[in-house]
Amino acid sequence: MVDILKERGIEFGVVQYLKDVPGREVYERMLDLLADPPADLVRKDKRFAELGLIADDYTTRESVVELLLVHPELMQRPVIFRGDRAVLARPSEKVLELF
Repeated sequence: MVDILKERGIEFGVVQYLKDVPGREVYERMLDLLADPPADLVRKDKRFAELGLIADDYTTRESVVELLLVHPELMQRPVIFRGDRAVLARPSEKVLELF
């Protein structure tokens, strides 16, 4: 994704979300701007399984926000913002939807 932006000469910033953990307002803004369902913002990976979580419990906006406030490492990424739009850039080429 970074390569795609650099190739097109697009300036961007990177937020290290585990160092600068987002608050409720940031997660809510992401969900406002993303076209994807709230559940897509949660990574259902090894860590998710280690925590004994069940995907069906994290489908609503509120449940996703509450989960990410406690376990920010479960946020699916990258989330790319441009103005009043955002995409979950998985696969990386999805970032092109913003340009």
